[in-house]
Amino acid sequence: MPAHSTKKPAAPATPAPIDSPDRRRLPLLLRKAWYGLNQSFRRCIAHTGATPDQFTALRTLSEASSPFTQSDLTRAMSSDPNTIASLLERMEKTGWIERHAHESDRRARLILLKPAGKQKYAELRAIAVALQTRLLSALPAREREKFLEQLASVAATCADVATETRHNSRS
Repeated sequence: MPAHSTKKPAAPATPAPIDSPDRRRLPLLLRKAWYGLNQSFRRCIAHTGATPDQFTALRTLSEASSPFTQSDLTRAMSSDPNTIASLLERMEKTGWIERHAHESDRRARLILLKPAGKQKYAELRAIAVALQTRLLSALPAREREKFLEQLASVAATCADVATETRHNSRS
């Protein structure tokens, strides 16, 4: 076969063991994909004065059917309380959100989007949609939704294993 051929080699009848050095590694691929996505998005939105985490917070708050507390946002973003508190402090200073005491829980604070936050979200969302469209174009159109479903399934399984491991370590 000529060196310039585009034919792919036939897949082996049985895949290599999961720990084989010749096999693709899930953790490394997920890390590379996340890092590449984060860096691409960070560069695409650099001119807006926002960060990817701020976009995620704005999106989560925009799509919520009721006001979120900081704890709700921490869980929704799969983050830690200190990171979210710092993130919200910066977003409050920019005028994108405001925090109020919760009516029934003195320890909780409700997060509300201000008009400037809604406007910033709309600006960032357009950029995010364009980037996601470009990145998913690496897959055939008929496979994109299935890929996202499979990725969501992997993410849910990761969360389940983390929860199981946390519960087992307390026993």
